[in-house]
Amino acid sequence: MEDKLLRYTLRVDRKLFQKFRYVAEFEGRSANKEIEQFIKRHVAEFEKNHGEINTEN
Repeated sequence: MEDKLLRYTLRVDRKLFQKFRYVAEFEGRSANKEIEQFIKRHVAEFEKNHGEINTEN
């Protein structure tokens, strides 16, 4: 069975990430879920402007 979750290492400035975690906690999310929300919004906006992205090969 294929694992639907991808693990990805992110390198980011420590101070910036500390601030990001503060914002995520303020929003009631983990840092991981906050990143996921950003990605979802960004992809949705891109697809709105450029059409649906086909991920099937």
